[in-house]
Amino acid sequence: MEKVRHRGQKRGHRALWVYGIWTLSVVLVNLAAALIPGLSDWYIRHIFPVWVNTYGRLMDIFPFSVGEWMLAAGVGLVCMALALGPVSGLALAACWRRGLVWIRRYYVFFVWTLLAVCTVMTLNCSLLYHASTFSEQYFPHARESYTLEELIELRNMVVEKCNVLSLEMERDEEGNILYNGSARDMQEEAIRAMRQLGQSYDQLDGYYPHPKPFAASDFFCQQYMQGYYFPFSMEANYNDVMYIMNKPDTFCHELAHLRGYIYEDEANFISFLACIQSDNAVFEYSGYLAVLNYLDNDFYKAVGKDRERYLAQPRISSQVTADNVFVTQEEWERINGKALIDTETVDQVSDVLRDTSLKAFGISDGVLSYNRVVQLLLEWYYL
Repeated sequence: MEKVRHRGQKRGHRALWVYGIWTLSVVLVNLAAALIPGLSDWYIRHIFPVWVNTYGRLMDIFPFSVGEWMLAAGVGLVCMALALGPVSGLALAACWRRGLVWIRRYYVFFVWTLLAVCTVMTLNCSLLYHASTFSEQYFPHARESYTLEELIELRNMVVEKCNVLSLEMERDEEGNILYNGSARDMQEEAIRAMRQLGQSYDQLDGYYPHPKPFAASDFFCQQYMQGYYFPFSMEANYNDVMYIMNKPDTFCHELAHLRGYIYEDEANFISFLACIQSDNAVFEYSGYLAVLNYLDNDFYKAVGKDRERYLAQPRISSQVTADNVFVTQEEWERINGKALIDTETVDQVSDVLRDTSLKAFGISDGVLSYNRVVQLLLEWYYL
């Protein structure tokens, strides 16, 4: 009996050493990326594409979002770990040896799973935050600031493009835009658009998996989330319930993350470029619509109380305003009619979690970082 106990203790000590070394290795890799200039750039150029071309290809075989199910499984594992704490105490008090053995094995499995998740998140996400920005790579001579007149010119160009393109869309009897093709066709077009953009910006060149719809798109609507890049499954996922004009831009946005551009403003900008260079009018319109609010809001803030100056510029047409929605009213009524938790609560919690996670990766302005796309647009427009 003593020998068995001794062997168990030795295995436990070895496991603790492995846990410690593995955890230290992950920490050191993150520190190295933060402290050694160019390390993350080298990693994105030479190592990160290997994961996309192997693991990403494997996940692309599945017609559903593997990452979404992984996320659900992760929530279940955490809940089980929390629940087993008091259960193990009761089992100990009752001397229920078999139960204690099972609980101990579960926690061992949980720790190994946690270490694996942290490793994958490091390789597919956190290391990317230390890379050179898109501007540093491709717009090294761009200015840091631009005049109000330059912002107005860019804003007006986008407004006029949206106004014209809105009149070219094929629509149904209710005025909703129609896409001439299937969901798969739209996914393929997004991949073509990104590969075409890769001819101008070499880091975007390479393999792309197909964007996949969320199974729980209604729930993601309540979070006002259009898409998500799952680092632990190397997938670009999108909300299948949102209005069609959000989809092309979202497809390209999430695919941009798979080429190492993890910052949201950069993914916004890359998706804009990919969409407007597409031969498909729906994609082009989606690209301009995606940046319209950012530009118009910045312009409105810049002129402050000078309402007349704002109104003196080209107006956004009523048709563009109607097309520039996240989810149609009919879908909102359906979603809210069957929701277990009201949308306002889900949205508030989601905003806090999203903002906190971005700040945890060193993005001081959190969700407001999406607005930085205006600076990239100005750099591109006046290059």
